Amino acid sequence: MQMLDLGDIRLHYADEGDPAGAPVVFANSLGTDFRLWDKILPLLPPGLRLIRYDKRGHGLSSAPAAPYSMGALVRDAEALLDHLKVTDCVFVGLSIGGLIAQGLAAKRLDLVRAMVLSNTGAKIGTRELWDDRINGVKTGGIESLADAVMERWFSKAFRQTTELTAWRNMLTRQPADGYMGCSAAIAGTDFYTTTAALTLPTLGIAGSEDGATPPDLVRETTDLVKGSRFHLIRGAGHLPCVEKPGEYAEVLTEFLHEVGHV
Repeated sequence: MQMLDLGDIRLHYADEGDPAGAPVVFANSLGTDFRLWDKILPLLPPGLRLIRYDKRGHGLSSAPAAPYSMGALVRDAEALLDHLKVTDCVFVGLSIGGLIAQGLAAKRLDLVRAMVLSNTGAKIGTRELWDDRINGVKTGGIESLADAVMERWFSKAFRQTTELTAWRNMLTRQPADGYMGCSAAIAGTDFYTTTAALTLPTLGIAGSEDGATPPDLVRETTDLVKGSRFHLIRGAGHLPCVEKPGEYAEVLTEFLHEVGHV
């Protein structure tokens, strides 16, 4: 296991593949750890350097007391990439990971040469929505939200499979402070103006059954970046890399080719 000590927290990460390869960095969603990407990594072209990490409050990373700011989450990603001496990566962010991608690209374009905005928005939900979510965790724990979250995350067909139990367990075993802290970060983030000023190659990916970040939101956000393109994965919810890993890896690979990363 690899850990980076940032002083106030320690980040758990994986640095795999070819150490000399073109770097692809993955940032996962609220309530998941970096196993979110397990299914697609074996389907990507050989020779890439594949970096994943657990954002603060998730997985095996430290979980300081809530709330967190989006600035802190962006700084964590920035510090990790600086530590690993990564420049010119393709940054793949899903949900809150997509917000981190937008913030990092705006702050450090030397680190990010292209980004994938998966199941995300420039602004996700309302402050009232996130305050309700945080209060729900305070009173009933993440367990009290779990069934509703599964409906937003996955298509009806996937929710009938035994694998759903693993994802529900992953969600409910995240630290409450981590879930509440990142929820507060999302509540305070509006990147419409920031993202509209970006010019780097951008791919948007949405799931047709996504109950958290509907396709229209993902498309609207992707369209903020001039020259971007958008792909809809049908029959998948908020985590299409889990439900449709083959199609997800295929569209990501096409994008890596387009930007000269493979």
